[in-house]
Amino acid sequence: MATTTEPSRPAAPRVVAQYGASARPVGGTAFETFSWYFFRWSGVVLLFLVIIHLILMHVVTDVSMTTYTFVQHRYQNPFWRVYDLVLLTLALLHGLNGLRIIADDYIHTRGWRVFAQSVLGLTVVTFWLMGTLTIVMFPTK
Repeated sequence: MATTTEPSRPAAPRVVAQYGASARPVGGTAFETFSWYFFRWSGVVLLFLVIIHLILMHVVTDVSMTTYTFVQHRYQNPFWRVYDLVLLTLALLHGLNGLRIIADDYIHTRGWRVFAQSVLGLTVVTFWLMGTLTIVMFPTK
């Protein structure tokens, strides 16, 4: 009685995740490595900044008391201007980085990807300038 054996199959190629699932940055450029680390560190810092903001502005202070006068009084202390500016900057850059990665994953044509990332970058710069001007130029008297 003859026995037949199946031909051996080649091993499946090893797939390495590029975003999110990897424990550390895999390959890529120096910018991608920086982006990977920035995403994690900004997320941790934002977690604390946002929790403090929510507690102070929505728990300790009644939301109905957040008026022009309240902000004017609060911004007399430069710490709160810097705090809000750091929160604004990190939130916008963290969000831009996430949207940039999504665009890389789902927009396959190079021209459309560059266009989408340019629009995202222009939007972030516009919002950052508007927010920064508001925080810096807000009158305290």
